[in-house]
Amino acid sequence: MASSPSSPLLLTFVSSINASIHLYDHQGFREVGNSYLLSGGSEGIVASSTPGTAISHAHSFIRFENITFWRSKEAADQHSDMGHSTGLIQVVIFEAADRDNIGGSAYGGQRSICCTPDLAKLEGCKQGEVIRIPSATDINWPIVLNVQFSGKSLSTSMANSEVPITKTGMYNLFFISCDPKLKGLVMNGKTLWKNPDGYLPGRMAPLMKFYVYMSLAYVLLCVTWFFQYMRFWKDILQLQHCITVVIALGLFEMILWYFEFENFNRTGTRPVGITTWVVTVGAVRRTVSRLLILSVSMGYGVMRPTLGGLTSKVLLLGITYFVATELLDITEYVGTINDVSGRARLFLVLPDAFLDAFLILWIFTSLSKTLEQLQAKRSSVKLDTYRKFSNSLAVAVIASVVWIGYEVYFKATDPFNERWQSAWIITAFWDILAFGLLCVICYLWAPSQSSQRYAYSDEKGEEFDDEETQSLTRGKPEGDISLAKQDNLEDEEEEDKRE
Repeated sequence: MASSPSSPLLLTFVSSINASIHLYDHQGFREVGNSYLLSGGSEGIVASSTPGTAISHAHSFIRFENITFWRSKEAADQHSDMGHSTGLIQVVIFEAADRDNIGGSAYGGQRSICCTPDLAKLEGCKQGEVIRIPSATDINWPIVLNVQFSGKSLSTSMANSEVPITKTGMYNLFFISCDPKLKGLVMNGKTLWKNPDGYLPGRMAPLMKFYVYMSLAYVLLCVTWFFQYMRFWKDILQLQHCITVVIALGLFEMILWYFEFENFNRTGTRPVGITTWVVTVGAVRRTVSRLLILSVSMGYGVMRPTLGGLTSKVLLLGITYFVATELLDITEYVGTINDVSGRARLFLVLPDAFLDAFLILWIFTSLSKTLEQLQAKRSSVKLDTYRKFSNSLAVAVIASVVWIGYEVYFKATDPFNERWQSAWIITAFWDILAFGLLCVICYLWAPSQSSQRYAYSDEKGEEFDDEETQSLTRGKPEGDISLAKQDNLEDEEEEDKRE
C-alpha cells in the first residue's frame, strides 16, 4: 500500500476469534499501511487482585502457547544459513487508551505503524521496527515482544510466556512485521485471555449474574401463573395456553444463557453447537412473543376463537422474523469472543429492524380496530383491558425507540469500546423490557373462573372484515352466551375481571 493508516485504525482490524482461548490455525498476515499485520484479539480485562487478599490467587493475564510463524521458501532463500536474525516479527499488546502510542507521523502526514528512515531521524525509533511510545502511566506499556527467524529456516516459534494485566482496560493484541521480505506470513498457536473470575470476556461477565436474576424472575412469574393456571384449568383459553408457552420459553432461554456463559467462563471455549442451540431458543421465544402480541391486538382469545384468513399471513411473518433473528443472533454470538461487534451484524440488523417496524405498525393498526369495535359495542370490561394493554404497549415502543437512540449514541461515542464495562446493559435492557411486557399480558389475561364464559360473550353482532367473518362463522365456542343476557352479566363480569 502506498498510504499508511493512523495508529487508532489498528483497532478496526480486530477479527472474530473462536473463543477466549483464541486459536490461530494457519492464519495469514495482511498488508496494513507499511506493515504486515495479524489481529490476535481484543477484550476487556479486569486488573488482577491485589496480592495478599483472600483471592490473591486469581490473576489476569494474556498467555502465549505454541505460537509458530511460517514464512515462504522464497523469503527464506534470500538469507544465508549463518544469519542470526533474518526476519523480525513483533508481538504488540496495548490498552485502548494508549492506541496513539503505537505508530508515528513524519511532517504531519499519515501515521505509520513501522519506523521509516524519516521517522528514525525525527523520533529516534529503530528503522524496520514498530514505533512504540511509552505510556504516560506506565513506561513498560505498550508491551512489545520480539520473535526472530534465523538462517534459512522456514519457521520460528515464540517461547511460551504470560503477560500479567495489572490495569483494567480494553486490551488489543497484534502480530506485526515491518520486513517487506516477510510477505505471506502465516501463524499457528493460541493465546489465553483470563480475568480474575474466569475466561469470560469483560463485556460478557456481568451478563452471567444478570441471567441468574432473570431466571429467578421467570421462575417467580412461572409459579404465579401456574398456580392460577391449575386453579382454573377447566376455563383456560387458547390465548392463555400461548402465554404459558412464552413464559416457558423465556425461562428456558435465561437458564440456557447462564449455563452457556458459565461453561465459557470455566473452560475458555465456546462450542458452536451449544451456542447455536441457545440462540435458536432465544429466536423462537422472541418470534412467539411478537406473534402473541399481534394476535392479542387482533382480538384473538377475547373476541374471536381463531384468526381465520389472517392465520397464514401471521405465520408467514413469524417464519420470516425467526429467520432474520436467527441469522442476526448467530452472527452476534456464535463463534464470537472479542469485545468488538462484527461488521456483518450491521448488515443483518437491517432486515430485523424492518420486520420489527412492520410488526409494530400491524399491531397498532389491529389494536386500533379492536378498540373501535369494543367501543361501538359498549363492552366496558374488555375495552378497559385493551386500553391498559394499548397504553403498556405504547410505553414499551417509546422506551424501545429511546433506547435505540441511546444505543446508537453509546456506540458512536465509543468507537474503541473503552466503555466495555457498561456495554452489557445494552443487551440486558431488551430482556428486561420483554419480561415487563409479558408480565403485563399475564396480569391482564390471567386465568379466572369465568374466562371461558365472557371471552367471546360480545362476539355476535360485531362487524368484521369479510376475511375475518368467514373464520368466525365456522362454529360457536364453548361458553358463549347471547346478547340478551349481557345486561344481567355486567356486574358479574366486573367481579370476574377483578379476580
